[in-house]
Amino acid sequence: MATTKLLLSLFLLIQLAATAFAIGVNYGTLADNLPPPAQVANFLKTQTNIDKVKIFDANPDIIKAFANTNISLTITIPNGDIPSLTKLRAARRWVVDHVKPFYPQTKINYIAMGNEVLHWGDDNLKNSLVPAMRTFHNALVREGIKDVKVSTPHSLGIMLSSEPPSQGRFRPEVIPLLTPMLQFLRQTKGPFMVNPYPYFGWSPEKESFALFKPNKGVHDQFTGKSYTNMFDGLMDAVYSAAKAVGFGDVDLVAAETGWPSSCEFPVCSVQNAVDYNGHLIKHVESGKGTPLMPNRKFDTYIFALFNENQKPGPLAEKNWGLFKPDMTPVYNAGVMRNQQGGATPGPMVTTVAQPATPAAPAGPAKPAAPVKGGKKPKPATPAAPVAAGGGKKWCVAKPGATNQALQANIDYVCGKGIDCKPIQPGGTCFDNDVKARASYLMNAYYQANGRHDFNCDFSKTGQLTSADPSHGSCKYNA
Repeated sequence: MATTKLLLSLFLLIQLAATAFAIGVNYGTLADNLPPPAQVANFLKTQTNIDKVKIFDANPDIIKAFANTNISLTITIPNGDIPSLTKLRAARRWVVDHVKPFYPQTKINYIAMGNEVLHWGDDNLKNSLVPAMRTFHNALVREGIKDVKVSTPHSLGIMLSSEPPSQGRFRPEVIPLLTPMLQFLRQTKGPFMVNPYPYFGWSPEKESFALFKPNKGVHDQFTGKSYTNMFDGLMDAVYSAAKAVGFGDVDLVAAETGWPSSCEFPVCSVQNAVDYNGHLIKHVESGKGTPLMPNRKFDTYIFALFNENQKPGPLAEKNWGLFKPDMTPVYNAGVMRNQQGGATPGPMVTTVAQPATPAAPAGPAKPAAPVKGGKKPKPATPAAPVAAGGGKKWCVAKPGATNQALQANIDYVCGKGIDCKPIQPGGTCFDNDVKARASYLMNAYYQANGRHDFNCDFSKTGQLTSADPSHGSCKYNA
């Protein structure tokens, strides 16, 4: 009898482990009205089902706040620190200063070596990334910490193609960097982190597909698999790309994904945000996996925990949060233990009604938009929409925009990883007129984000034109 009870207890424990919540959240802090970290940690522990948190720095107050909460924490090393961490002495010092004081009371599971380095970093940063990851891992081990994994999140700008999912491939120029990285992750059993954002692949035609709502689905003619949502397609494209270079066995983590609840355009709405995040959580928790990775669960981190009122740029940047600063839900995404909140998800598609016409392989994935401060990179998505009738569009400054507003646009875009060298003295698009400089960069941002109309809003200071604004040697992307 005792043996039977013991076996039953073990079975129940195994079942609980198998159904453990796999939803995390990105905790950004670009706001002046957020509650103290200790209050946030207690709220997540006692009021929500969230059991993983990712932060974009190594804020000691936040790390300490999560001590003894049993919530796993991912700490991010700033991109600027990466080159120095290729040296073991510096890496050990970083561990001693930022990890050991809190470990193991705070359940640190991952160290993120920078963020989207391969997409936005310069050559020195990119070439330092894998050596720094290896050195930092060695530093952790030498300091007696053997259960914290080192990885680095990537935007889907690393992808050459993502449609159909089975033909997903990495860009040739990043393969020499990703191959040793994936080898390191295999050796250390760390995950390959990616930031899939169906939001940036949105178009009116793909809305239901992006939001997990009933749709005809997309058929992959190479595998015969059918897809009912864009998230699965993006994850399978990454899996296919990793498999193509020999690393299909490395675990994947969706380090950032989400949907803003408000902006100047209908694509951002509370209902769309709750449809995407609510359905995503149910989908991840179902354990169904994806068509190419059945029955696999991915640690998935929603962006973001809070709306952040000090983020620069368009209104959407301030409205990615699941919660308001007073910790009331913006909507009911399914993370509250008592499920209070506003809107709730509509019906979610679980099977494909009929295969859609086979999708042709996508061309090069569009570069993701840059990172936000509290963080939110814009991943590459399937082919971007073009102007009505197939014509090209450019984003330029509105005639009535103030110089102050345009300079703010320049600062914003340059802070997002867009190449600003062309507008600097000696550059091909340098001009004493701030409007000319701003127009060049606003267009570069618009083109890099997928050419959605709302990416040219810039707080009502941008407008689209079908007239090519290029002049002389200054060529605008299109």
